[in-house]
Amino acid sequence: MTVQETYQNMKARLGDIVPDPELRQKAELAYEIIRLREEKNALILAHNYMEPALFYSVPHYTGDSLELSRKAARTDKDIIVFCGVEFMAETAKILSPGKTVLLPAEKAGCSLATGITAEDVRALKEKFPGVPVVTYVNTYADVKAECDLCCTSGNAAAVVKSLETDTVIFLPDEYLARNVARETGKHIIFPGNDETASDYQMIGWNARCEVHEKFTTGDIRSIRSRFPDVAILAHPECSPEVVAASDFAGSTSAMIRFVEETSEPRYLLLTECAMGDNVAAANPGKEILSMCRIRCPHMEQITLESTLDALRHNQYVIEVPEDIRVKALRSVERMLAIG
Repeated sequence: MTVQETYQNMKARLGDIVPDPELRQKAELAYEIIRLREEKNALILAHNYMEPALFYSVPHYTGDSLELSRKAARTDKDIIVFCGVEFMAETAKILSPGKTVLLPAEKAGCSLATGITAEDVRALKEKFPGVPVVTYVNTYADVKAECDLCCTSGNAAAVVKSLETDTVIFLPDEYLARNVARETGKHIIFPGNDETASDYQMIGWNARCEVHEKFTTGDIRSIRSRFPDVAILAHPECSPEVVAASDFAGSTSAMIRFVEETSEPRYLLLTECAMGDNVAAANPGKEILSMCRIRCPHMEQITLESTLDALRHNQYVIEVPEDIRVKALRSVERMLAIG
């Protein structure tokens, strides 16, 4: 494939999303990435929050955390380039220890992943002995190593139900925990806030996604006043009030399927705004409203330029200490088994 053919392919999908001069420049980068990924036998994975020019040009696979984790576990490529944030690349390394895993940014973090430490988890287990620990996949490897099993936003309720236990510790996302507690009929408490409570079935943690916590019910009222027929889709990392006021709540993949499988007059996605552009590009016959330009500052670091540099210079290599990897692997495999 030539640079011009790469440009034409990108223009066919992104002509209404990305300005043409930018698209031509991005196509040159994408062409070189595609050439290098074949030369180096590299697999490129891209999360749904990647910018459209990257999302629709260079990845072998796109999707949410669970989908991409499965692809990472099955690859026979020598190198995995994970266009996402650090905990995602760590999960790929946990599942494929013999592969070189590259993150196209020196430090692409996550407010949830930095919101809890392995020491915090050990302290909770000591305070609530014998209570199983479910940890959201949006955490670092040493935290995963301290839990019983992981979950994604898409299978969180199923994971909690699978335990068939009276009480569970659910970490670290406060809003996801509250939404799962409501879905599973559990009363949730938070250490430091509900110390005197005696009737509870879930123990949460006070960390939030710095993107999803910005959406409010006031935003929803404002949009509905202008577009009464809009279908509003919320990510489960949004507050319970926002989720309740929306028409649908689900993981990024579930939101994508909802748009694909329904015929609403227009849609609004309450999640990282790059995904709204990606959904709009994939569904040209459907109106996707853009309420805001909220981008994850960590996801935003992953670009075509940084991906090209990662392949050219084999940077930045993700390493997970073997003792932590083995413990974390059990938690991740249990998550994958539930689906």
